[in-house]
Amino acid sequence: MRKKLSLFAAITLIASILLAACGTSDSGSSGDSSEGGTFKVGLEAGYAPFNWTQMDDANGGVKIDGNVEYAGGYDVEIAKKIAEGLGKELVIVKTEWDGLVPALTSGKIDVILAGMSPTDERKKTIDFSDNYYKSDLVMVVKKGGEYENASSIQDFKGAKVTAQLNTFHYSVINQIDGVSQRPAMDSFPAMRVALESGVIDGYVSERPEGVSASAANDNFAMVEFTEGFKTSEDDTAIAVGLAKNSKLTEKINEILAGISEEDRINIMDAAIKNQPAAK
Repeated sequence: MRKKLSLFAAITLIASILLAACGTSDSGSSGDSSEGGTFKVGLEAGYAPFNWTQMDDANGGVKIDGNVEYAGGYDVEIAKKIAEGLGKELVIVKTEWDGLVPALTSGKIDVILAGMSPTDERKKTIDFSDNYYKSDLVMVVKKGGEYENASSIQDFKGAKVTAQLNTFHYSVINQIDGVSQRPAMDSFPAMRVALESGVIDGYVSERPEGVSASAANDNFAMVEFTEGFKTSEDDTAIAVGLAKNSKLTEKINEILAGISEEDRINIMDAAIKNQPAAK
């Protein structure tokens, strides 16, 4: 009888261990709001000062998953705060801009933290957190060129202008009468090269990137407008992209609410200061 009871007890113990193991596995799954596990953040690491690629962990750089490189910038610093608030390990997944939403909807990443605006079009596919930054549109041009002293977007009549592919930046270019709108480009580094070489006269960007570009390259200047582009509030805001009905949304909004406006400004100022030099 004791042997049978011992065998039963052993079977019960084994079953308990297996059930516990299954429970542990589930708690770290993607999109779960419980603590533990990883927090996979997708960004392109090519949109300074929001995010960029660097070769070491200087200034708080975070190792890119499956890569020898590191990511830094404003988005990375915000991602750190969110990961800490969630009690999860931050994992940076470097992803091309056009691949960010598919990566999110397929579960490859938990959120998009990439200087992304919560536009109505994107809201059809994914959800967004509350805003964590807001900016205005500017134009980046050659220093000393004919467009450096522009004050209105209409001063760019006849200019060769572009913006990043699949961004609202590109959609506002046609507000310039007589502009020579060039094909959209994949990334900001590509646009900087095109501007340097004279392929374009300017590209549309948000103010932090404009400050970043002009600070990193002495040949560039940022044009701010007294008569600028017409945009909606959502267009110029920046928010965290999440899967539809994500369990993380409410908690992330709580964490963002705890970051003061002063802290956000200081983080952005530091990102502009620490950005790598333009290639």
